[in-house]
Amino acid sequence: MSLRADAVTAGWRRGRPVVDRVDLAVPPGSVLGLAGPSGCGKSTLTRVLALLHAPWSGTVSVDGEPVHRFRFAAPAALRRRIGVVFQSPRAATDPRLTLERIVAEPLRAARVPAAETALRVAEVADLVGLTGELRGRRPHEVSDGQLQRACLARALAPRPDYLLCDEMTAMLDASTTAALVSVVSAEVTGRGLGVLAVSHDEQLLDAWAGEVLRPWS
Repeated sequence: MSLRADAVTAGWRRGRPVVDRVDLAVPPGSVLGLAGPSGCGKSTLTRVLALLHAPWSGTVSVDGEPVHRFRFAAPAALRRRIGVVFQSPRAATDPRLTLERIVAEPLRAARVPAAETALRVAEVADLVGLTGELRGRRPHEVSDGQLQRACLARALAPRPDYLLCDEMTAMLDASTTAALVSVVSAEVTGRGLGVLAVSHDEQLLDAWAGEVLRPWS
């Protein structure tokens, strides 16, 4: 049982791989750290594992089942099993939506009934520390930290089996970083969430993750 990459090679321009034959496994109920400098391929690998970018070669599998289709061609039920929080919350959200609507996006896409969606949105918003007042605001009306809280709530709303945190705390202050790491850690211990924590901050990873991979060191 794990989210795995086996001998994955991927990139954006043919002939110039960004990641080359990488092996990685994210088991349930643990935090795996992935360290490396900016530009080394961490985000590309994360997008492959999130089923957002097809690898050139190698295999991605979820709990032993190989993934054959990526991006919108991937089955929706499979995509909902993998949550993602990106580095820049402003690039990852629609500026026209309130934070409440942003958190609800994956549930609405899955056609979850409105009453159930409202309950789940309130649950995860409380979990990450989004007050009722903040939920009614739009991205330009909140701080980066408040918006990243909404992005984490959105990723957790469908109750994924795996969560990929791609430099989730890079733009945050120390108190917000500690709060979001605490939320994710509680999900790991509480319901067995498997987490890949990607960061260039090796001190953070050493404190947070049970194991830290440094393939580019």
